[in-house]
Amino acid sequence: MTRARPRPTRRAAQGEFELIEAFTSALPLTGEGVVLGPGDDAALLRPPRGEELVATVDAVEEGVHFDGRFTPFDVGWKALAVNLSDLAAMGARPLWALVALGVPAGASAARLAGVARGLGACARRYGIAVAGGNVTRAPGLSLTVTVVGSAGRGKALQREGARPGDAVLVSGTLGEAALGLERGAPARFARRQRRPEPRLDLGRALVGLASAAIDVSDGLVQDLGHLCGASRVGASLRIAELPLSPAYLRRTAGRGDPWAAALSGGEDYELCVTVPPAKVRRALEAARRVGTPLCVVGTVTRARGIQVARPGGGHHPVTRGHDHLAQVRRLARGR
Repeated sequence: MTRARPRPTRRAAQGEFELIEAFTSALPLTGEGVVLGPGDDAALLRPPRGEELVATVDAVEEGVHFDGRFTPFDVGWKALAVNLSDLAAMGARPLWALVALGVPAGASAARLAGVARGLGACARRYGIAVAGGNVTRAPGLSLTVTVVGSAGRGKALQREGARPGDAVLVSGTLGEAALGLERGAPARFARRQRRPEPRLDLGRALVGLASAAIDVSDGLVQDLGHLCGASRVGASLRIAELPLSPAYLRRTAGRGDPWAAALSGGEDYELCVTVPPAKVRRALEAARRVGTPLCVVGTVTRARGIQVARPGGGHHPVTRGHDHLAQVRRLARGR
């Protein structure tokens, strides 16, 4: 961690250094390619030979991205996990993180230690080193995290590349994270909101199979729209094919639009990918190998925009026992 600028007074510096020590003690500070980690003016990092670097940055701010329902551990975990989800969408493997911590006056050491433990647990889970960062005073608690990963040259997944006729697939289940913000939500939903699990293994498994990819952070319809915009295509989604858990269906039963959270709720941090029909079976098999559910939910079209095919009425038969291979056979027949 580097010092904030301008240079603090001696008393302020002492407090700042204590914060840095308390925060970094819970983090993995070494890893692949880390020549020099926290403690100097900057980190020295050695890129993997023959690979391209993939970098992204995002911030979580108190009152905007989290509130009192989040434990300090949740805040630290999510600050890193949302960035790792971007790497997953590129088919990259994580290497290093840089963390800028904004600390309000009077913040307790216990709270900051909890944030560090959450961040450190996420970093260890996904094999990334925290190679540097900064601590400074701020009106409220905030973390700005930069992550750097790598991918084979010319192999990183991108939003551009989808073609008409490609299948649209999505990982995991949708909508639970959005419902996790509701009062009385099941603990599982709240955990999906507060501790997302980036699909890094799946992203790497789909390199060479997916024609385009994006992570679902703002909602399936909006994020698929970004992918289609970059690829200059459209897409048709079939609500009856959406991967929704039985718990989601129970929670939304009787609502005017039970699919709203799944289509536009956001915060799922699943992957949405497009795959040529000839490669869909291989993509589903790759997903099974890494232990992440993946299913076909629609088709890429020539007509711009996102069209959603809704059931004629009543609830829809999704989730358990859904035959994804039947979807593959329909795609192969051009249906």
